[in-house]
Amino acid sequence: MRVAPVGGTAVQDHVALAEIELCGDLIIAASAAEERLSLESIDEVLRVAEERDAPAK
Repeated sequence: MRVAPVGGTAVQDHVALAEIELCGDLIIAASAAEERLSLESIDEVLRVAEERDAPAK
């Protein structure tokens, strides 16, 4: 049987972590809403406009 070694061997996928955070934000917004979220509300929660308006790197 193999056991994962104890210590700092974990790899962090920053993109996956960001996606998980956005999904959490969306779940919270949807659970707090009285009706279905509009596309505009979803874009606001996911900060789509901020990404679109941000200067290109």
